[in-house]
Amino acid sequence: MKKGIMNTSFRPLLFAWILGAALQSGCRSGGDETTEKEFHTSGSREADQRAEQRVSKEQQLHGEGEGGKKEKEVRATLYERLGSEAGVRKIVDDFVDRVMADPRVNWVRKDVKRGGVLGAGGTSAEWKPTPEKVEALKIHLAQFIAVATGGPSQYEGVQMAKVHSGMKITNPEFDASIGDLKASLDALKVPSEEQKELLSVFESTRPQTVEKR
Repeated sequence: MKKGIMNTSFRPLLFAWILGAALQSGCRSGGDETTEKEFHTSGSREADQRAEQRVSKEQQLHGEGEGGKKEKEVRATLYERLGSEAGVRKIVDDFVDRVMADPRVNWVRKDVKRGGVLGAGGTSAEWKPTPEKVEALKIHLAQFIAVATGGPSQYEGVQMAKVHSGMKITNPEFDASIGDLKASLDALKVPSEEQKELLSVFESTRPQTVEKR
């Protein structure tokens, strides 16, 4: 349903209620007590009362008051406030390029091994950032942000805990990545309120990302 537009199925009911109220008011001003008691838009006082209650409830559900005007506008989602698809993609492009160039993060996991015992053995966890892999990363990250901020619910990437398993990401490395995201948001002039909300989304993934604490 579009913001500020009442469900069309309730418009006839609302019109009938308003018309009935106006007619009842006119009857009362004429001073005919019998007519006032006997007149009902539907032929039944109980039915009229139920109709009024339904209209009132519908107005409350849609944030509408008298005259069908919005008493309180519905707030846009964080996804929309970030600029929707185009805005999120700008954030992702800047952030990924920035974080991959930050040695504090070690995004490609150079010299990190999965498995092994006491640092011996195991297999390399290093990620080779080919153009195809970087683009796939950006697509999945944009999808993640969209899902987490109220946008389209489509995420084709691997679950956070699974994709980061064995990468031995530390809290300082995660902190550095959050700092890079903040720098990207600053560079793109994202308002402070939206920055805080998006940074909170990323911070919520820390338990599924950090292994070495």
